[in-house]
Amino acid sequence: MVVDMKDGAHVSNSDIELRSDSPREDVVVHGGTGFDARDMQRMGKKQELKRNFELFSIIGFISILQATWESTLLASYIGLENGGTAGVIWMSVLTWICFIAMISSMAEMASMAPTAGGQYHWVSEFAPPTWEKPFSYIVGWCCCLGWISGIPACAQICTGLVQGMVLLVYPDADVASLWQTTLFMFAFLLLTFLFNIYAADYLPLAEGVILCLHVIGFFAFLITMWALSDHAPADKVFFEFNDGGGWGNMGLSTLVGLGSPLWFFIGPDAGAHMSEELKDASITLPRAMVWSLVFNGILGLVTLITFCFCIHDLNAVLDTPTWQPVLAVIYDISGSYAAADWIKRVDPKRELPLNALYVCAGVSIVLSCINFGSDVAFDAILSVSNAALIFSYFTSIGCIRLKRLRGEPLVNCRWSLGRLGAPLNDLSLAFLALSFVFSFFPSSPLAHDPSAAADMNWAIVMFGAMCIGAAAYYWVKGRHTYVPPVRLVKND
Repeated sequence: MVVDMKDGAHVSNSDIELRSDSPREDVVVHGGTGFDARDMQRMGKKQELKRNFELFSIIGFISILQATWESTLLASYIGLENGGTAGVIWMSVLTWICFIAMISSMAEMASMAPTAGGQYHWVSEFAPPTWEKPFSYIVGWCCCLGWISGIPACAQICTGLVQGMVLLVYPDADVASLWQTTLFMFAFLLLTFLFNIYAADYLPLAEGVILCLHVIGFFAFLITMWALSDHAPADKVFFEFNDGGGWGNMGLSTLVGLGSPLWFFIGPDAGAHMSEELKDASITLPRAMVWSLVFNGILGLVTLITFCFCIHDLNAVLDTPTWQPVLAVIYDISGSYAAADWIKRVDPKRELPLNALYVCAGVSIVLSCINFGSDVAFDAILSVSNAALIFSYFTSIGCIRLKRLRGEPLVNCRWSLGRLGAPLNDLSLAFLALSFVFSFFPSSPLAHDPSAAADMNWAIVMFGAMCIGAAAYYWVKGRHTYVPPVRLVKND
């Protein structure tokens, strides 16, 4: 990793002129620094949100949102079924390494343009002029699809954990019907929505506190599994693969299981979307993005390997009536039971984008309602969240790689990859392309029986429909009204 302090090494806050007719003064008033003022001025943006996040709180925000070690326990089913303990461990190691390359590439762009727009802004600024407008438009749609569909996905995981704990103690309890699952999800969504409105001022504090719990919880689970479990042999854990999906090829099955490792690490761009609420974002943000992934990756891999050492009978764990492998293992070892102008408006009193929160909550609830009728349809929503975000990562990194390939100058930044930029971009793009393809695979191959189509991964249909819809809307109206962020950028 190369961190190159370019202009930041000799420019101080006092060097930035603040004028009353400039948005720079707005930045400082909202808690920003001179560097934040310079960046917002260059990007032609107005500061409307409080900059009340700093390095520790934003690392907490990203780490908790990714929740890597928690995800290794809660979302390991696909990887254990397709790949087994060996498959999910080695694919997680590969995913972590490639995600470090990817997040380094994105952190560099975040230092160049620290804006809440993230990928759609970077694509607009770094794509070839011919493609900057339509590409940023489509990527913006993908980011929205990925993050909004990820909200009910998290609610579903929490719901499954609650239901699993009930079934562990009361095996005959009737708590797992589709309608019950959906109402549980509504409760989690409502709790999240209300917190983001009425406790937003305490969000940085909450992130710091929960980060501490994130670490404490890690040791609590780790010590429990180390101290109470009879451990499986190392050769079985690291070298015994499983083709539970019935693909007939162990390598292919392991790649299909990539869905679990991707979920463990997905969402490293979260910090970028908070950049306009972060003090000294052009240097703090890239540091936080990288260190969060390194920190989370270490905790996640240690937890995953420890968890896999506690699995003696993989089939029994996968067939648990609680549908949660982690509950089966813990029990076994312990024996205990409207229009865009309206959406983007920031409420002047709360200094929060309340309308955007209303839209996210509404769409999340609508998506969750699909679970009333079909868990297969809802599973597709979970898959499309991964695919949409991966597409946005691929496109934004592809644009910066193309500029490097053409020898075009890049924006001066305080956190640069230097000569490592090109190889890290290439590694990121290769892995993201592979991940994008396997995001659409079902957990098992479809039979020739036409009725098996009901069990396919419909994420490809949903993603394709979104792209077609976005392209059609862009052609009819968007190309006439959409102003790409690069049009507001002021050249240095």
